[in-house]
This record gives sequence, structure tokens and C-alpha cells, in this order.
Amino acid sequence: MAHIELGVDEAEFPGITGPMRFRPETAKPLNELAEVLLRGPHSLTPGERELIAAYVSGRNECEFCCASHSAFAAAQLDEGMAVVDRVRADVDTAPVSAKLRALLHIAGAVQQDGRKVTPALVEAARAEGATDVEIHDTVLIAAAFCMYNRYVDGLGTLAAADPASYQESARRIVEFGYRV
Repeated sequence: MAHIELGVDEAEFPGITGPMRFRPETAKPLNELAEVLLRGPHSLTPGERELIAAYVSGRNECEFCCASHSAFAAAQLDEGMAVVDRVRADVDTAPVSAKLRALLHIAGAVQQDGRKVTPALVEAARAEGATDVEIHDTVLIAAAFCMYNRYVDGLGTLAAADPASYQESARRIVEFGYRV
């Protein structure tokens, strides 16, 4: 049960969906940020950007965000959940491009502490072909998901009980995006 009364059935509106219904005026900019970062025009695919969100959420142990963004990434990556699971288990041996691996290392550093993003990490990403926009957006995705994860867990919301609900949410996100 959430720490505050959200005014919704938490089983029907798990994780971030309950707090977003509780405060739609704060939900709007949060959803707009997610839409721009994860689905807007970009050289990284939506699946790759969702993978960064899932990776950071897993490192933060946010069950709802990790499960939902893992499903969103899997729905948009040719390799599906297999690659998501491999990245979450060991980014260094996961079957992703060297550029994405370098960006995931940056995201992991941000998740620990933004000051852990070193010139060496940035140079390694650049050496693999990452652009300044890709580096910028990776840092912002990681930072934003630290905030989203803390929002969900700080209010004590529940993860969805039915794992299939994440696939249904993925279908909606892929089709309609994050704008409400």
C-alpha cells in the first residue's frame, strides 16, 4: 500500500501510474520528458533508450520501473527480452553494440553519482561513435530515471501483480507514447 492515499485502486494503477493520477499537473511534464527522451527523433532507437532506462531502474532496484521499461525495451528491440536480461545481468558481455555498451557505462556511472561520469567514460563512448547528443541524452535518461525510480519507491507504490500487464503497457507505449 502506498504511503499516501492516491485515490485509485493500486492494483489497477500500479507503480508510477497511481501517483500520476493523483497529481496530473505534475504527471504532464514528467510524461513529456519521458516522451522526448525515449521516443522523440534520435540516432538511438526507442528500444535502446528504453534499455538505458531499464538498466538504470534495475540498478536502482525499482521493481516497477525496471519491469515496465524492460518490457518497453524488449517490445522495440529485435532481440527482445533476451538482450534486456543480458544487459541487466552483465553489460560487458551483453550482445549490444560497443557504442551502446559505452553509453550504458555512462548511465551506470550517473546512477551511482553524476560525478562518476569521467572524461575517460565520455572519451570511450566517443571512440565508439557516440555523439554529444547521445552522451547528453544518456546522462539525462539516467538522471531522470533515478528521479522516476525514487518517485515510485519513495511513495511506496506497488509493482504490478500480473507480469503480463507490463506487455500490455508496452503495447500502449509503443503505439501511443507517454503523452496522456
